Amino acid sequence: MNRAEGIAQSLQAAKVGALIRARRHDLRMTLQALGQQAGVSVGYLSQVERDQASPSLSTLASIARVLGVRVDYFIATPSAQDSLTRAGERMRFSVNDALVSYEQLHAEFPGNVLSSFLITIAPGYRSEAAHHEGEEIVYVVEGHLTLCIDGQDTVVGPGDSLHFRGNRSHSWSNETESPVRLMWSGTLTMFRSSSDGSALQTAVTRDA
Repeated sequence: MNRAEGIAQSLQAAKVGALIRARRHDLRMTLQALGQQAGVSVGYLSQVERDQASPSLSTLASIARVLGVRVDYFIATPSAQDSLTRAGERMRFSVNDALVSYEQLHAEFPGNVLSSFLITIAPGYRSEAAHHEGEEIVYVVEGHLTLCIDGQDTVVGPGDSLHFRGNRSHSWSNETESPVRLMWSGTLTMFRSSSDGSALQTAVTRDA
């Protein structure tokens, strides 16, 4: 098995619902309290805990922040060893299912604030609405992504990009029958090396 094949087989689909629920119970926190502090509706949070919904990384980071843990409490992703990544050799991971998969592009070094991923979105996927500090830019490589910002839908196709502030309510969906592949970059600093060697650190806040 070559390296690329090994990495492809390492695609992880972490079931985060039970871990969120167990941590919440340990803290004697209600769904309502967690949802309010994380900026997530109680109904959606209940679906996440039952593994009936797949939270985005920013939403998972907000939940982790309220629960007092890093994102790697729920999922494990590789630490970047260099600034160079090569096609076919990047580790891929997902949250809960394979409808959305991520490939990390950014490197870790003191003072960096930018995170960047190649993201593949399966047909029919629709994210929850989110709002948070920082900013994001989306560049579509292939397919057609529907971005909803402040209630207004915009279809972004190959070669198109969109840059927006994270505090605007936003969500995305793939309304087509083909996968969407995009490059996402933003200042959501939830992936940072820590002293114990972990690649993930929660530093995302969400407006109430």
